[in-house]
Amino acid sequence: MLLIRILVVDDSVVNRQMLKKILSTVQEFEVVAVVSNGKLALDRIPQLNPDIVILDIEMPEMNGLETLARIRQQYDKLPVIMFSALTETGASVTIQALSMGANDYVTKPSMSAQHNQEELSSYILEAFVPRIRSLYQKYKPKLPSAVQHAPLREPVAERPTFAVKKVLQRVDIVGIGISTGGPNALAQLFPHFPEDFAVPILVVQHMPPLFTRYLAERLDGLSQIRVVEAEENMLLEPRTAYIAPGNYHMLLQTREGSPCISLNQDPPENSCRPAVDVLFRSIAMTFGSSCLGVVMTGMGQDGLRGCEQISAAGGQILTQDEASSTIWGMPGYVARSGLADKILPLDALGPEIVKRVRFRR
Repeated sequence: MLLIRILVVDDSVVNRQMLKKILSTVQEFEVVAVVSNGKLALDRIPQLNPDIVILDIEMPEMNGLETLARIRQQYDKLPVIMFSALTETGASVTIQALSMGANDYVTKPSMSAQHNQEELSSYILEAFVPRIRSLYQKYKPKLPSAVQHAPLREPVAERPTFAVKKVLQRVDIVGIGISTGGPNALAQLFPHFPEDFAVPILVVQHMPPLFTRYLAERLDGLSQIRVVEAEENMLLEPRTAYIAPGNYHMLLQTREGSPCISLNQDPPENSCRPAVDVLFRSIAMTFGSSCLGVVMTGMGQDGLRGCEQISAAGGQILTQDEASSTIWGMPGYVARSGLADKILPLDALGPEIVKRVRFRR
């Protein structure tokens, strides 16, 4: 079996040992080295030829951002997953790392998880394994036929038939659901929206608190429309995108006859808070046939039930295609269910959304 070679870069001895021990339990993974800073990592990369780098942020001699910049100069296709602290600094620097070319990120385990070996192992495996497999397959596509990895999409139907179900109709709101690989996908999507984009956009990106605020700031800097982290009772405005804050569901309520944002901490759905299903149910109920739901790259099936509600209300649904998704879980479920009006590559999603929003305007 051809193993996926992993280089771990972290100044914490505990984190290095923890990642090596847990990731080495995966049959097709080989942790080829663990090093304590970026300078050592750059020395070892040409010697070890890793397939994936897991990179800490705060390290002596050469920190994560400096290391990432050097990696991208010398190895532009080498996948890098940032290993980020769940702190204000960690959130800010992680979003900066994604803008510099990091492929994805994983937040470090909570203190409670660190003191529970079973919980710790489960967290690390669930967070890293699908990301590593996906990035490996994306950047190492030509593998010997004998090499088999677990599928990154659920085995529901091998080759479904996709049909465009509806003619174009007026759109008054856009809802976007996205998870793994989302920050970089959104950074490619949002520049397509023109300054005169006529409707509000509501986004659920599976991310922890703090991270969503910095994501909104990053997207705002890339976009012609305004992008903000959503707050309770915000009135919906055109030319504005609202990012659901981490650890809060986002839905709509009516205030003085106008739709506005409502946030709550009801139980997670699909193990997620915010959850796409919560948002999509709400926009379907509030806007009916004039809502457009967009499901993009991500693990799991969050968004599927919400898309059923959008479809039942007569709304429209777009999904990202498999080739351009980091993981074709969420969009794959919707596509294979037959709910999607179109399945499109990432670079075609933005123009398609704009076309549908401009219809009858």
